[in-house]
Amino acid sequence: MKVSNSSEKGLSEKISPAAWKTLAILSLIATMVMYAETMLVPAIPDLIKDFHISYGMSSWILTAYLIAGAIMTPISGKLSDIYGRKKMLLMIMGIYAVGVSLGGFVTDIYQMLAIRIIQGIGMSMFPIAFGIIRETFPRSKLAIGQGIISSMFATGAVIGLVAGGHLIQNYGWNATFFSIIPVVIILLVIIARFVHVNEPHLKEQIRGDPKNKIDIQGAITLTVSIGAFLMALTMMETGDGINSFSVMGLVVIGIVYLILFAIIEKRSNSPLVSMKVLANKIILPSNILIMIVGLSMFMVFQTIPVLVRSPSPLGFGEDPLMTSNVQLPFALVLLIFGPTSGFIISKLGSTKPIIAGTIISTIGFADLFLNHSTELLVSVNLAILSTGLSLTSVGAMNVIMLSTPKQDIGVSLGMSTLIRIVGASLGPAIAGMYMQTHKTTLAGVAGSFPNADSYNLIFLTATLVSCASIVLAIVLKQRLTKSPIVN
Repeated sequence: MKVSNSSEKGLSEKISPAAWKTLAILSLIATMVMYAETMLVPAIPDLIKDFHISYGMSSWILTAYLIAGAIMTPISGKLSDIYGRKKMLLMIMGIYAVGVSLGGFVTDIYQMLAIRIIQGIGMSMFPIAFGIIRETFPRSKLAIGQGIISSMFATGAVIGLVAGGHLIQNYGWNATFFSIIPVVIILLVIIARFVHVNEPHLKEQIRGDPKNKIDIQGAITLTVSIGAFLMALTMMETGDGINSFSVMGLVVIGIVYLILFAIIEKRSNSPLVSMKVLANKIILPSNILIMIVGLSMFMVFQTIPVLVRSPSPLGFGEDPLMTSNVQLPFALVLLIFGPTSGFIISKLGSTKPIIAGTIISTIGFADLFLNHSTELLVSVNLAILSTGLSLTSVGAMNVIMLSTPKQDIGVSLGMSTLIRIVGASLGPAIAGMYMQTHKTTLAGVAGSFPNADSYNLIFLTATLVSCASIVLAIVLKQRLTKSPIVN
């Protein structure tokens, strides 16, 4: 079954010009944020050198940003349900503007992490953006809308990798932050002037209602839990007893606070994560698939720059520009398959593309594990990988959007984005742990660098996780067979 019994009506629904205009503006946000992310990726080896930090610590340049986004995403989703999506979008854009404006002035790792946390708050724009698309697009055309936004993520990644490589090589990594400042300001003005959202439910909101309160306790316990687990991964750099004891302590703290978080969310009148929505037999596997996509993408972002720029024979011994070029096929294929996968899903349903996507992703990582000895092999396998990730991501998000009751859409999309970001924060932490624990030195070259075992372990871990996603996709298909939504 491709669509529900309302498919004839869905096929006749048209997307209004106003909806297209809103989509275009929101897509520019996706482009900007992904540009801001990927422009810094080729500079990870430079930041390790300039800040005198370990490979494990360097993962926090991505992870701090992601944790902040993970915590703020469901909060902003809830606030957008209460106070309005446009108002919250403008506020968060303003905070993001501050973060990128200050980024070029940092002088040590701690300032960088503080700025990255401010930038991470900006990630919470995306559940709001998807919520606006839900409001403005016909139900049967949602996959097209989110597919186009996904393609603009890829557009930003393409621009970021190309421009970032040039900026870093010619002007230093600080210039990447300065380049984004005018873009943020222009977008703020465009959103304020041209984005209009019809939100009649706000007139009926009672802001003193307990259901409209923000779950601060949940946010704190979730932050501590995620932070403890990731710190444990970062500290797994040596095999000495004292460090092992610290790692175990952090793991215990992470487990305790995760349990506390679940208890708080179950009892809360306004939970950060709705356990009822999360436990839905269709939404849960879809969210886990999204988490795996996030883990895979950011594991690549952390690993490939180090592999390309490490001295031969441990790496390719290349510069920031070549680092961008090696990763460019990953972004270009996302650019092609973002909108394409949206149209595919709108025609074929969600499950076939999801299953195909998980299989293709697994093939990409497996071949990276077996073949990553040249820049060309890495680029080809990254292109294969991004094809699978695009299909999986758009399909899973489409299932979530169609499975969630309209009154819960803000919380649900915030929760899904949180889960994706949690996966994304694990990616660089796992990669950084492997690179820090498997290092060696080269004669005549200062410093130590990840050896072949580190890359093999990273790609093998990603392959095994991708295999699990295939099983999950099959389970989701079986459950959707009995569901009236798009499958």
